[in-house]
Amino acid sequence: MRKMEFKMERPGLLQVGQKITVTEGVLPSNYYYVIDPSLAMSVNIPFRDRLRSREGVVTDVAERTRGFYVTVEFEEPEVETDHN
Repeated sequence: MRKMEFKMERPGLLQVGQKITVTEGVLPSNYYYVIDPSLAMSVNIPFRDRLRSREGVVTDVAERTRGFYVTVEFEEPEVETDHN
C-alpha cells in the first residue's frame, strides 16, 4: 500500500475511513494531486514517483502547527525513497 500526505486548509472536510478520488495536475518537472473537490493538496511529486491510482482511503487526519494533514492509502506499491 502506498501512503501519501495531503495538506488541508480547514478541519472537518475529510474523515478517517472516507473513500476519496484525486485529480492529477502537471508541472514542468512534477505532478501534484488534489483530493476532489479541492479539499486537500499534495506536495510536488517527481515524474518517476507518479501516482497510478486515482482512488484511496483516508487513514489519518492530523492537526499540526502548520495546518491540517490528511494521510491517504492507495492500492499500489510504496514508492522507494532511495533513487540512487
